[in-house]
Amino acid sequence: MSDHSHSHSHNHDHSHGHSHGHSHKHGESQNREYFNQQASTYDSKHEKTLDQLIEEIRKRIDFIGVEWADEDSSDEEEGEKAEKKEKREVRLLDYACGTGLVSRALAPYTTQCVGIDLSENMVATYNARAANQGLTPQEMLAHQGNLCLPPTAPSYQTQTSLFSSPDFFNFDLAAICLGFHHFDDPALAAQRLAERLKPSSGVLMILDFLPHEKMDSAHPASDTVIHHGFSKEQIQKIFEEAGVGKDFGFQELAVVFNRATETTPEFKRRIFVARGTRSE
Repeated sequence: MSDHSHSHSHNHDHSHGHSHGHSHKHGESQNREYFNQQASTYDSKHEKTLDQLIEEIRKRIDFIGVEWADEDSSDEEEGEKAEKKEKREVRLLDYACGTGLVSRALAPYTTQCVGIDLSENMVATYNARAANQGLTPQEMLAHQGNLCLPPTAPSYQTQTSLFSSPDFFNFDLAAICLGFHHFDDPALAAQRLAERLKPSSGVLMILDFLPHEKMDSAHPASDTVIHHGFSKEQIQKIFEEAGVGKDFGFQELAVVFNRATETTPEFKRRIFVARGTRSE
């Protein structure tokens, strides 16, 4: 199922934002390396937090504001359900998808989940999980890639053409969950995802950290973190500039990251979810 998602890995050494000079170029390959290492244990290690996040996302189905495929399918006759599904196709772009947290949260409400991630191991884990759940590639499939390269990046053309087919446009919802703080240029990321939404109705959703103290440099992920959280004002400005400021909404979630390991002290972080609709 994930065979073709690996074939592009050679383009990948350059992803994520060359225009910012060496430090971020270095940071981006570290990003990929770090998440490749994390992929196999990520779900089991963070299970409690992931389950909590899935629950929080599902609680906000109305807040997200997409016209969902079928919210009460379990109570209906099979025939009626199939008829309803045919009427409304709802497509999700799960960007920086990791092992597929957002896809799993919203699968009951959508007809297709398309994941994209920089890390080939995360993509393989995402696709293995989808296959294990009996989902077809048409229903849930991730691809390795980067939509957020500046035009000056060496692999910009390759990456652009990889994702140029109609399959990668006209989404009802594009979501980034806990990936935004790793991006060199979050505003560019928002703009690129906005372009892939349905005109006038597609929704961009971002779930990430509120402003927080800098991560302890001893933490293995510290080199991959570029932004230390975002304020409501920053996020609203990013949405407006990307053309998805319509009906902007912002909520703080009840989830608090609270993690201590043998080598790093405990830290707490608050999380927000923001949404906006593409205006044209």
